[in-house]
Amino acid sequence: MVSAHLAASGPLGPNDSRFGSGDVSDINRYIKLGPLGQTFAAKERHVLLIDEIDKADLEFPNDLLRELDEMRFTVIETSEEIKAKQRPVVLITSNNEKELPDAFLRRCVFYYIEFPDVPLMRQIIAVHHPHLDSKLLDQVLIKFYWLRDQSELRKKPSTSELIDWISALLRSGMTIQKVEEHIPFVGALLKKEQDVDALLKYDEKGGRYPKSWQELGPRYNQ
Repeated sequence: MVSAHLAASGPLGPNDSRFGSGDVSDINRYIKLGPLGQTFAAKERHVLLIDEIDKADLEFPNDLLRELDEMRFTVIETSEEIKAKQRPVVLITSNNEKELPDAFLRRCVFYYIEFPDVPLMRQIIAVHHPHLDSKLLDQVLIKFYWLRDQSELRKKPSTSELIDWISALLRSGMTIQKVEEHIPFVGALLKKEQDVDALLKYDEKGGRYPKSWQELGPRYNQ
């Protein structure tokens, strides 16, 4: 939230050349507010995004409790209190990779965002790959949603991995026919060794990959 970093360690004089001109004994010159501090200090109401909080250190949600409850915090180095002038709207996202503390969750209004359906995923892909061939787009989506439906997978491929996979296919010049028959560069989609092994075993058993939406079942009828 607040950082007070000096550029070098060791004893400092009042005009140490390593820090340019000015009195380095004034620590306020080296304190920089982070996003939370900037939001609190703003005169107008802001929206603050705390993204993927489940990837932070275990104690991070607990560390935020007082700040979010009271909308203020203290800069330890100067004992200055930063208090929100306007209570911000705080959006916190989590991929549920680890449990969040109950005390933290009690202070949140929960909203679950469904995984993108096919029409929405087409729109997302169009932002990153606006000129993608429509037949290739169909094939990558068919393979992608088929993979996500496999119960054996420990980690289902995500939207960002789908975007990266399409980039790999385009850069390699992969043909639509090859994508119909197989899943090239599967390592761009699957990030667990067990998942890659499961797909290899599926290949060894003569498993076939879907080529049409009908093969995925009525839920995917386009």
